[in-house]
Amino acid sequence: MGISLIELLGHERFLTDSHSLEHYGRDWTRFVAPAPSGVLLPNSIGEIQAIVHLARQYGAKLVPSGGRTGLSGGAMAAGGELVLSLERMRKISPVNKAGRSVTCEAGAITAQIQQAAVEEGLTYPVDFASSGSSQIGGNIATNAGGIQVIRYGMTRDWVTGLKVVTGTGELLDLNHGLIKNNTGLDFRHLFIGSEGILGVIVEATLALTHPPTNPRVMVLGVQSMPALMEVLANCQAKLSVLAFEFFSDLALEKVTAAHSILPPFQERFPYYALVEFECTSTAAETQALELVEACMAAGWVKGAVISQNESQRRSLWRLREDISETIAQWTPYKNDISTTVQQAPELLSSVDALVAQHYADLEVVWYGHIGDGNLHLNILKPDGVSVDDFQERCKAVSAHIFTAVQNLGGSISAEHGVGLLKKDFLHFSRDEAEISLMRGIKAQFDPDGIFNPGKVFDA
Repeated sequence: MGISLIELLGHERFLTDSHSLEHYGRDWTRFVAPAPSGVLLPNSIGEIQAIVHLARQYGAKLVPSGGRTGLSGGAMAAGGELVLSLERMRKISPVNKAGRSVTCEAGAITAQIQQAAVEEGLTYPVDFASSGSSQIGGNIATNAGGIQVIRYGMTRDWVTGLKVVTGTGELLDLNHGLIKNNTGLDFRHLFIGSEGILGVIVEATLALTHPPTNPRVMVLGVQSMPALMEVLANCQAKLSVLAFEFFSDLALEKVTAAHSILPPFQERFPYYALVEFECTSTAAETQALELVEACMAAGWVKGAVISQNESQRRSLWRLREDISETIAQWTPYKNDISTTVQQAPELLSSVDALVAQHYADLEVVWYGHIGDGNLHLNILKPDGVSVDDFQERCKAVSAHIFTAVQNLGGSISAEHGVGLLKKDFLHFSRDEAEISLMRGIKAQFDPDGIFNPGKVFDA
């Protein structure tokens, strides 16, 4: 098979050197060692189809690879697979202003798509800290969420068309970018969030919208999660909310120390809310100030700062967006969990009790998208403890955490997927009938099991 692939791609696009295997074989997960047998860099859909046919013929396995910014091991090649990188397929077609859409190849960088929309007075609103390196194919394969889900929803809500290559090498053109199309089953939605187990996304058509007007940011110091939820309810009622994020005091401490940033308050609070909202008029600004005053009078908010210009807005966002990058040096064990918005305080309280019981000697960082019920729990690895020992300790406690999630009807993975790390816990969010149907669907699209083996569930 090696000869055939070299003939197809050439030595410069079929990589086997140790650096490339290490670089392309892993995502942001650090609990699994990469071990691919090669890296493939196709230039076209036709080459991808040819690769799939060769993989079927010779029994090879393929791991689709985008920007590899995932945190569940979904893009890890740990068992001798071939990495199928989409990084050379980055074409972005001209924005369709009348239809408010853009078509792009799967390797297009998220931030470049956003910039293409901005240049035409529009926006692609799905945004997150890794947008500068993540690729749209990976975003779609994991149904990425991010910081403005409360206003704009998940990636799924913005995909109007997909081209995918299945495990048989067949090219499917799904929905053709149509807004209205009621002609039976919509396979597009099977591939969104499928984590590369059905095939590989090669092209997408995305809806665009008008950008928000004069976004402003408030950071609020609060004493408790119930108080935070009262603030959320009032913001939803009185402001045009774009984002409602939260983070713990330890998260703020880590970010400000690492980046030499002044904290927003002299006093420290258990939690902080970051609220982004549209300030469309002087009346809207007055209403925001009155809301803060009312929340302080009620005792829910103990401190507040509001951006006055774009520079201040970006600086305040850093307090939240720099958390993940900042704590990466501690090789955190991450749990990306969710429940309904109204049950988020109960979930955090339940998990906090488990954390206090099992991790009393460890640092724990909380942050998340509280406006959509998504909490990120990060257990920081202490110095002197091996990664393997740390992972085993945390994994043993995860079952208790996921039981708390299950009791509230929540999800063990709100936005990072199942991948390798959460495969053993899938039953906490999906019952056996659902998992059996998933296996059946995979068998239909990928009968030889060549795509992303061992991810989400075992075949």
